[in-house]
Amino acid sequence: MAVELVLRSTRVITPGGTRAASVAVAAGKITAVLAHDAEVPAGARLEDFGDDVLLPGLVDTHVHVNDPGRTEWEGFWTATRAAAAGGITTILDMPLNSLPPTTTVDHLRIKQDVARAKAHVDVGFWGGALPDNVKDLRPLHDAGVYGFKCFLSPSGVEEFPQLDQERLATSLAEITGFGGLLIVHAEDPHHLESAPQNPGPKYADFLASRPRDAENTAIQNLIDQARRLNARVHVLHLSSSDALPLIAAAKAEGVRITVESCPHFLTLTAEEVPDGATEFKCCPPIREAANQDLLWDALADGTIDCVVSDHSPSTADLKTGDFATAWGGISSLQLGLPAIWTEARRRGRTLEDVVRWMSAAPAALAGLDAKGAIEAGRDADFAVLAPDETFAVDPAELHHRNQVTAYAGKTLYGVVKSTWLRGTRIADHGTPTEPTGRLLERQN
Repeated sequence: MAVELVLRSTRVITPGGTRAASVAVAAGKITAVLAHDAEVPAGARLEDFGDDVLLPGLVDTHVHVNDPGRTEWEGFWTATRAAAAGGITTILDMPLNSLPPTTTVDHLRIKQDVARAKAHVDVGFWGGALPDNVKDLRPLHDAGVYGFKCFLSPSGVEEFPQLDQERLATSLAEITGFGGLLIVHAEDPHHLESAPQNPGPKYADFLASRPRDAENTAIQNLIDQARRLNARVHVLHLSSSDALPLIAAAKAEGVRITVESCPHFLTLTAEEVPDGATEFKCCPPIREAANQDLLWDALADGTIDCVVSDHSPSTADLKTGDFATAWGGISSLQLGLPAIWTEARRRGRTLEDVVRWMSAAPAALAGLDAKGAIEAGRDADFAVLAPDETFAVDPAELHHRNQVTAYAGKTLYGVVKSTWLRGTRIADHGTPTEPTGRLLERQN
């Protein structure tokens, strides 16, 4: 194939490290990573980014798009525009908060039909595991979902009920039988029910209502089930650092478990949440600074595998001043890269680390073999980042449908200059182009 495009930078992040390079692209694929001063083939266009960093497009495997059914909360058009503006080139949509939820093949097809013409980035889909849909799991797997999400405590929406331990075992055995992946919202309902419940605006009361023990117990039970069945499981949005020794021990033993955390747990702290500021509410909750330090240590040593957004928006009216009744979700799809980079650089971590956590590892989790790295044979998906430039978060400049964010007013490092999907620029200085994203299905 004739090279059509060459992207050049003095700082290209590749699996072998950061180096000055020219990246050759043909038919939407990376064909070679060449010397910085390599000759541009005849007929190819050169894009020279100078000292801005060229990194692989981010992969966000935890996004609640809520479309169809709750499109006033978000939607494929707005969510994928926000993703493109933030350097994300692939998202996986969660099965709940849309109506219908992605719990049957027919429901998956409805969601795909809605998404097809609206996707500014590539979009794949998770299925859902409910108490009554075990018979639907294999057909969903065969239809191309990347795995199955379940809740071990109430999900917050009545159409997506939780699994108790017996039904978790049944669903996990079925999924393991065909080589699938179960991703788990791990909070134990009994610990939540016994925790103090004091409604109102005080964040300390809300934090007490979602104790670490709820996460720790649910994760231990999940590890036990995964060990017994030799199942592959993934812990969603880890918040409690107390669970880290359990996870590390399970990994060392050979239990097939992976773990994610999220920008809000890694950059925001309980101590800074004002009373009544329910834009900070999520479940499990943002915890204390000392807890956050341990999460960063676990990222560094590999106990936590990846960082994804858990973008879970709602309309502003659902973010009431009462933490007990406000919708629980953080909107951060467009801001995840600069938020994580700001804290990572403060802690002495590198952009190579950020790429591993936010691109390579999520791609590996979902089996997205064409994503997650700048190397020959991968999709030509890139973000161009000015890592030393700063900006103040203005909610009005976000492409999310509802500009409610816990990051409002914060100064962040890392300006995304452009985003590229299969060799086509899909966002330029925060402005997305027309949608060119594709719908993805699991291939292995």
